[in-house]
Amino acid sequence: MDPFVVIILGGVGGLVIGLLLLGRFYPGSGAETIDWKPTRSAEVEVQNEIDDLDQMLAATNRRRRARGKPELTEDSIALEIAQETRSAHKRREEYVDELDLAQMLDAKNARRLRKGKPPMTLEDYKRSIDGPL
Repeated sequence: MDPFVVIILGGVGGLVIGLLLLGRFYPGSGAETIDWKPTRSAEVEVQNEIDDLDQMLAATNRRRRARGKPELTEDSIALEIAQETRSAHKRREEYVDELDLAQMLDAKNARRLRKGKPPMTLEDYKRSIDGPL
């Protein structure tokens, strides 16, 4: 190996090891070094979030009352979110089922073409899977 490469890699490795040891054995922390203190506690942040949500709900309800619509509550919003989530999951399941069906049909048609048979349509394939009713 070239001596230049050994010297450069040794220097970089020594620098990395030196920085790691400095970080490990330096007394105190970086926050103490720059005298950093958080401006607010976690409890204050949570309370601010709750207050913000209450203010947004009050403002939304003011606008809804002005338009003659019923007011929203936290429970009604949670119910609406749950319904939308269920609907999204149902749409996703339907999409995945259709995608799976299309992939299976592609594989079946590839096998049929290798055997010299004509390709099946999606409706024919669905009927063959469901069987006679």
